[in-house]
Amino acid sequence: MMCLRAAVPRVGRAARLVVRRGHRKTRRVLTLGLPTVWGAVAVTYKLTCPLAQQNGLAARVASSAVFFAVGTGLIIHVRRALLRELRQARQVAGAAQSALLRPLPPRIDGLTVAAAQMSADRGASIGGDLYEAVATEHGVRVVMGDVRGHGLAAIGTAAAVLGSFREAVHDEPELAGVLRRLDRALARHLRERAERDGTVAEEFVTVLLLEIGGDGELRALNCGHPWSYLVSGAVVEPLSCADPLPPLGLFPLPCELPVLECGHLLTGETLVLHTDGAEDARDAHGRFFSLPTVLQEAVRATPQAVLGTVFTALLDHAGGTPKDDVALLVLRNDRQRQSTSGARGTARPATTHPQPTTHLT
Repeated sequence: MMCLRAAVPRVGRAARLVVRRGHRKTRRVLTLGLPTVWGAVAVTYKLTCPLAQQNGLAARVASSAVFFAVGTGLIIHVRRALLRELRQARQVAGAAQSALLRPLPPRIDGLTVAAAQMSADRGASIGGDLYEAVATEHGVRVVMGDVRGHGLAAIGTAAAVLGSFREAVHDEPELAGVLRRLDRALARHLRERAERDGTVAEEFVTVLLLEIGGDGELRALNCGHPWSYLVSGAVVEPLSCADPLPPLGLFPLPCELPVLECGHLLTGETLVLHTDGAEDARDAHGRFFSLPTVLQEAVRATPQAVLGTVFTALLDHAGGTPKDDVALLVLRNDRQRQSTSGARGTARPATTHPQPTTHLT
């Protein structure tokens, strides 16, 4: 009896496999057979039908009707085949997007999170922008990056960087160690691609790494990426004004990586990480998109509503899809209020014995 029960699922799977193969064969036959049938009908009519051999007006009208019907049938068949291929391509793109830029949970360790991406390539659902937020024993670690270029050509590089980040954030106790892991993963990816394709790719990635401690302490490493915006009440300001390091892939990382202390993310405050496509978008008069102005209009909105407000304003400003990929990641501190020794001060390199920061007025 147990052998019979074990055999039933195997039989069911085998039957489903046979049905799928039958469907694929049928689809292949229809794809190749229908155009052949339509063509055979037209040739047979022209060669064998007596009406097709006549030169009268009625005969010509009848022949034109036959060939019009054949042509219409072929056009409809080709259109259906193209739509089917388009649906399959979109399904593949959706699966790739879920694997690369997987949906973030709405809350991560007391932080409310929302993220979205818009590709400038109309043929791709994903582009060269990347983001991720992961809760670790070292705090919530966040990455926002931008691969040189956009569209399908940048997906492989973004996948290599994101895959390395998702492992390194749990393994590396220091933020500098995470950045070095990303740099090595990028170099390995570019080297393997050059060996496979026989071409040397001049590619780089801008990266912003953030670490948000349990008390809201902010630490950052920036390699050529725009600084995120801190939204506190009605005030919108860059998280730091420090000069970033060069993007990954252009130069070797320095021996000492200056991790910056950026104060604390207090309860109710919001961080908005973005790629340069957001602020580089121009309108018909060449004016750049003002992201801080839009953020001031949505200071009391939820992170998800902030995304909607920014993307709507961006599309209106650019008059349609912008020319570069755009990614946004919004994090709001919804943890219970707790006292901190300092709140927010000018960003500076982290030391072994961190000193309390002073609150900006």
